[in-house]
Amino acid sequence: MPGPKLPGPKLPDSEKVTVNLGFVDLGRIDLMVRDGFYANRADFIRTAVRNQLDRQEEALRQSVARRQLSLGLTHITKAELEAARAAGTPLSIQVLGLASIADDVTPELARAAIASIHVLGAFHASAAVKAALADRIA
Repeated sequence: MPGPKLPGPKLPDSEKVTVNLGFVDLGRIDLMVRDGFYANRADFIRTAVRNQLDRQEEALRQSVARRQLSLGLTHITKAELEAARAAGTPLSIQVLGLASIADDVTPELARAAIASIHVLGAFHASAAVKAALADRIA
């Protein structure tokens, strides 16, 4: 399975997520921000998410190991996919974090070289490559 490949193209370090909150919870967050506990709403929410993930760290670590996930950033290059295709061993990509496929990868190469892709986090690839892999993305 491909591992972290840096440096590669400049990748974003976060993904935007929309969260719906009740008015009272939102007001409580705004009060915490106004009183200086947090810089803004996003700071509060990021902190809350990190705290919850820290509380569940051991369960997360066990799940990552059990599922054999690559942790962090994984960038799949055209050369890696060409090598997998030439060897006749399509890749099964499993990532917790960010998986990206190089912009110069064609949909045909992606289909020939990737057996499956399972990403918990974010998956960046061209629209054409994502469409070509649609039936292989879990």
